[in-house]
Amino acid sequence: MVWVFSCAFAVALLLVAEWRGWRLLACFAKPAASASFVAAALSAGATDSPYGRWLLAGLILAALGDVLLLARQGTPFRLGIYAFLGGHLAYASAFLRAGSTLPCALVALAAAAPAGYGALKWLEPHLPAGMQAPVRAYIAVITIMLVTAAAAAPADWRITAGATAFYCSDLSVARDRFVRPGLVNRLWGLPLYYTGQLLLALTAGHA
Repeated sequence: MVWVFSCAFAVALLLVAEWRGWRLLACFAKPAASASFVAAALSAGATDSPYGRWLLAGLILAALGDVLLLARQGTPFRLGIYAFLGGHLAYASAFLRAGSTLPCALVALAAAAPAGYGALKWLEPHLPAGMQAPVRAYIAVITIMLVTAAAAAPADWRITAGATAFYCSDLSVARDRFVRPGLVNRLWGLPLYYTGQLLLALTAGHA
């Protein structure tokens, strides 16, 4: 539980930094929060099973993406997107090992596919030319991740809840970067994102 409190404290600092515009504090608090969910997974036994190891790989890639996205634009931002792409693929691989059920996957696909298409159509008019292909790929991969998480719902509800929180938090990132930048996006998106990552991290001991 110490890493949960550590993450919560770092997220609180990050929100203060975003509110006050304290860039240096944000550059400390965000990596600290992300390192906390990686540590939480290790404490939960992430190295003890294939599921845990794939999940840990996803968490590490997400933490790397968090650091890269501090740049907000340019090459580091694009690299951050690719880090998250890899992270989502690692998550999907983990969730498939958690115990999948076809009915849950089909229900999730029926909901997630239209949602992903709607998100793409919402974003497309606002995307710079160089970002269109990466964003399309990202939406496709995160949709796959969500469907595999839903398929694992009977194994552990936290998998689906964490993946859904992660998915929804990405809408705040997209809105902030491409549609309407503003503090409000980060005020709800960051807590939701870190809640999702912690929920996933705490399932790392799932065999």
